[in-house]
Amino acid sequence: MKVAVVGATGLVGSEILTVLAERNFPVTELIPVASEKSKGKEIEFKGKKYKVVTPAEAIALQPQVALFSAGGGTSTEFAPQYAEAGITVVDNSSAWRMDPSKKLVVPEVNGDVLTASDKIIANPNCSTIQMVVVLKPLHEKYKIKRVVVSTYQSVTGTGVKAVNQLMDERAGKDGEKAYPYPIDLNVIPHIDVFQDNGYTKEEMKMIKETNKIMGDESIRVTATTVRIPVMGGHSESVNIEFESDFDVTEVRELLAAQEGVIVVDDPANLKYPMPKDAHGKDEVLVGRIRRDESQDKTLNLWIVADNLRKGAATNAVQIAELLSKRGLI
Repeated sequence: MKVAVVGATGLVGSEILTVLAERNFPVTELIPVASEKSKGKEIEFKGKKYKVVTPAEAIALQPQVALFSAGGGTSTEFAPQYAEAGITVVDNSSAWRMDPSKKLVVPEVNGDVLTASDKIIANPNCSTIQMVVVLKPLHEKYKIKRVVVSTYQSVTGTGVKAVNQLMDERAGKDGEKAYPYPIDLNVIPHIDVFQDNGYTKEEMKMIKETNKIMGDESIRVTATTVRIPVMGGHSESVNIEFESDFDVTEVRELLAAQEGVIVVDDPANLKYPMPKDAHGKDEVLVGRIRRDESQDKTLNLWIVADNLRKGAATNAVQIAELLSKRGLI
């Protein structure tokens, strides 16, 4: 299968290449795609070298699938051109996520919605992906009424510039800034731009995307998203109110049986998920599972995942795997 990776030289694009190799996706020819300034650069994949081409040039090479991770502007301009040429696009930007004509997919949650006619498929926001994988079995069993989520997100979610800012500050050096404030030894309760309602765009993404992926507008979600000085891995404190009551032991069993989830919940032995444990893993880790004693039918959870993998690259590759397995590409 001919596979194009658009944004192949970026943080997520590089991770997509790693995940494609690790999961043995059936790539017969890789087409690494980046901006004009990276044209001609060589990318190594599974021992072979491939030259970087521009987004326009890649269309003529006719890949069956194109995994986009080059920002909303590139996706808005080129994804329709790829789709028009019969190429299936899995897009990691926010460009198409809330478009009612496009599917927003986490394979373990709603992979069954995909059809051969879906030529532009949206990959959700990283913090939404890890949460809905955990919510799915609980919603099926107890029906979720409301979710309150606070996130603790890695600088890798912003990109290379933010990683450099953190490392420069840690080394006591001046350098280019990704954030309006220092991030080392600090916490910034501000991800993406503020909206008129006082929420940030990242917070509104989590709210709207959760409803769309879960296929249930009745689930009420409120979010506070926070950037912390961690190099990789997003963490979330999640409070879930259900319509039906639950048994905590059964909750653990449901989560342990959910595809893509690993339960790490043994506080007596100080076992709980941390970003360093999620690093390089495709699964979502969940722990600190306990009843909210302030309110009936309400549960507290702590969810951690590698934001560059399950939060971005792995989910995109899993969508491509699903399409391939079902003969949709």
